Amino acid sequence: QVQLVESGGGLVQTGGSLRLSCVASGIIFSTYGMGWYRQAPGKQRELVATISNGGITNYADSVKGRFTISRDNAKNTVYLQMNSLKPEDTAIYYCNAARLSQYWGQGTQVTVSS
Repeated sequence: QVQLVESGGGLVQTGGSLRLSCVASGIIFSTYGMGWYRQAPGKQRELVATISNGGITNYADSVKGRFTISRDNAKNTVYLQMNSLKPEDTAIYYCNAARLSQYWGQGTQVTVSS
């Protein structure tokens, strides 16, 4: 059974930082591309950042220079370091694992107050 468990969300002021973590089980983590997506109220889910099984990263334009995605294959964990947070970053953040199939975590709420 595949599980992706996110943690690290919370309430932070504008300009603050948070680090999200996602621990995966039930997959051969090192072979999967991993990603973070987010969904704000009334909006569609959107890509935030991805990291390939080889460590190649990709970011949405809106978070470039502020967010950093990384992975630790020994810990089956993908991280999202979020700096200089803005109110428009407020959303539920979801972890994604993709290979031939893809899996989603349950999400973690990030709220940035102005």
